[in-house]
Amino acid sequence: MAKLNTNSNTYTILYAAGIVIVVAFLLAFVSSALKPTQDANVAIDKKQQILASLNLRNVEKTETEAKFAEVIQQDMIYDVASTDVLDEGKSESKDQAGFKVESKEFAAKRPFYIATVDGATKYVIPVTGAGLWGGIWGYIALDDDCETVFGTYFSHESETAGLGARITEDWFQTSFAGKKLHAADDASVIALSVVKKGKEGNMSPDNYVNGVTGATLTSNGVNDMIQKCLGAYQDILAQYKK
Repeated sequence: MAKLNTNSNTYTILYAAGIVIVVAFLLAFVSSALKPTQDANVAIDKKQQILASLNLRNVEKTETEAKFAEVIQQDMIYDVASTDVLDEGKSESKDQAGFKVESKEFAAKRPFYIATVDGATKYVIPVTGAGLWGGIWGYIALDDDCETVFGTYFSHESETAGLGARITEDWFQTSFAGKKLHAADDASVIALSVVKKGKEGNMSPDNYVNGVTGATLTSNGVNDMIQKCLGAYQDILAQYKK
């Protein structure tokens, strides 16, 4: 039997290929094994974001599932072109419908959440847009008048630390509480805005919050996201408005 030449190019290539195949197999196996845990963590994080918009912040990870099930009464999907309900998570079973809709699907589906906080009905709408460096998103919770902001949550992919990234801070998010979606004399368009301090003009204080100082483009992105996404839900909100 011929002795294997470990110094040959053929041996080196075959050895390297074998190592690559083994490593690829191991990585695929580990990824597959970890995926259920990763998916569960993503779902927990999303539920914590929705709860935060309802002013239920810093809910422990171990308590998130139970709190979400307690608070969210209906989890719905509306058609984007009509007020038809495409799917509806029933409060009795806590089936998920709108929760499963990703932001890339918002062009065809509109997730909508009905919640109860301290005995009062709230409506939660997801919002998504673009900041300075990447995607931004969040949730806006409304009182049962479908007009007054109860709470908000915002996050981002890659906004500048200490500037645009400050949209994740409580002071910015809680500044929306009590603001109105529409101007007093015009219910046809969303008036809720994020504006640079000193640029409010004749706007009513009920309809704006000031943006993050030094982060004009990110603040503009939040403003555009709010007006576009909430504007797409006006027909739905009209059905629930008291």
